[in-house]
Amino acid sequence: MKLRSIELALPHAGEAAAFLTDIWGMAPAAQEGETHYLRGSGSYPYLVALTESADAYVRSTTFVCTADRLEQLKRSVTAAGLPATPTVSEDLGGGHGIIVELAEGELLRFLVDSEEVAPIAGADLPVKLTHVVFNSADAEATGHLVEQALGFRVSDRTKGMVFVRCNDSHHSTAFARAGFPSLNHIAFEMADMDAVMRGIGRLRDHDMVPAWGPGRHGPGANVFAYFIAPFGPVIEFSTAVEKVAEDYQAGAPEDWTWPEGRIDQWGMSDKDFAGLRAAEEKFRHRRDWDAQPLIQPQDLINEEQA
Repeated sequence: MKLRSIELALPHAGEAAAFLTDIWGMAPAAQEGETHYLRGSGSYPYLVALTESADAYVRSTTFVCTADRLEQLKRSVTAAGLPATPTVSEDLGGGHGIIVELAEGELLRFLVDSEEVAPIAGADLPVKLTHVVFNSADAEATGHLVEQALGFRVSDRTKGMVFVRCNDSHHSTAFARAGFPSLNHIAFEMADMDAVMRGIGRLRDHDMVPAWGPGRHGPGANVFAYFIAPFGPVIEFSTAVEKVAEDYQAGAPEDWTWPEGRIDQWGMSDKDFAGLRAAEEKFRHRRDWDAQPLIQPQDLINEEQA
């Protein structure tokens, strides 16, 4: 299982795409109708899809997996009673699978048979998405839910977040203890620390300074720099997220504390708490489909009788 992309709807999608390509550092992949697809240097056909809309919201966050893993998901999602539907992707790369709505509205899409593309060169291109984080009214409950229904694993808990993994990367998503559900931020994996620092410099050339960073996190140990994008959301340059073993023991909030006045390992940067909070409220979740069975009743009967 791997995190592939996020799909957003928003006003002025073309302007947002221009910022992400001309300043942030992504590459255009395609434009189909009112949707702009942007890619990184890796093999995924796109990392971000931006669709023109009167309102800003998260269409979906997409993971790719094997056919066997998809069948497991169909059964565990059905057993958990979550709204879901089979889906055929109309986004770049195609594929088919399911889309699932979590308890607070988060929409996660799981695809198989999505096409990949040839990598492209570019030292300052993001390689891929490293994680997508959501705000939550009850992050603890959501962490338990994704373990039960999706087979994800909680990696660590802090005072602010529940970190969740779907492979050996410390986290592919996390749920922030914010008191409301929305998109918290999108993190782009850069090739190395130099690429992160060059990204910070590139945005400074356009009079943009980090809302937090540069720094190094505790859980995951990744280097980071957060910015508030002109089109609304919080976006992050990141690199070197920790790889963890299957038997990694999840930490508790008391395991992740800092000296007075510090909020990361380095303690060298201020954080724009108010600005980040406002940006984190802008992209909510919106379901535009009706729930459908993932497994036909007769299939369940046959399995029980086998």
